[in-house]
Amino acid sequence: MGGLRIVADERERKSGIPALLKKAGLELEARTLPVGDYIVASETVVERKSIQDMVSSIFDGRLHDQCSRMKAHFEHPVVVVEGNADDLLGILDNPMVFYGALSGVALDYNIPVVPTPNAEGTARLLAAMAARRPKSAGPLVKKIRKYADVERQQLGIVCSLPGIGERLGTRMLERFQTPAAALAASAADLAKIPGMGRSRALRIRRVLDRKCADASPAKQDTLPAP
Repeated sequence: MGGLRIVADERERKSGIPALLKKAGLELEARTLPVGDYIVASETVVERKSIQDMVSSIFDGRLHDQCSRMKAHFEHPVVVVEGNADDLLGILDNPMVFYGALSGVALDYNIPVVPTPNAEGTARLLAAMAARRPKSAGPLVKKIRKYADVERQQLGIVCSLPGIGERLGTRMLERFQTPAAALAASAADLAKIPGMGRSRALRIRRVLDRKCADASPAKQDTLPAP
């Protein structure tokens, strides 16, 4: 394992994985990473989640944001789900919520989801991924732009659209200036954004223009007359 290098997020120390990687002879650099938990190549980032953290990130919205940011900045993002899926029975009433989120990561973001049984398994996987990195590759850590709170909120709005990661979301805001203008744009105007494409633009408009099933007059809440 000599000569292999991995950058790990500082917060991963408590997982025990950085210590296992060092023990295996890998060169480890600890940093506070703005995206992902481990960078194993200049274009490969890994987000590691325990079963519990995966469930939490589904409900608090972190999973969507993390996938969007990884997809925007790395060519090969990977999500590792560590632990025994049988533990879901004690966490969720309906395990399909978990599997539905996994399918969304794989199909909506085109990000591979790799299960590992424990920290040792995750460490072995990371070492194997690092071994695939070309020796002539560039630096592992890139400069990733930080956003102000309002900018982050605006970006989060457009990145909630299907197929929109941080890169395309940023281009949408650069072109239309505000989230309101971006959401009101026609499919033809959306398709003009580099990297967007006609099919993705049409998909976005279908989602924005479709009436909600719960918005029928019989189900709408009514406000008292002034």
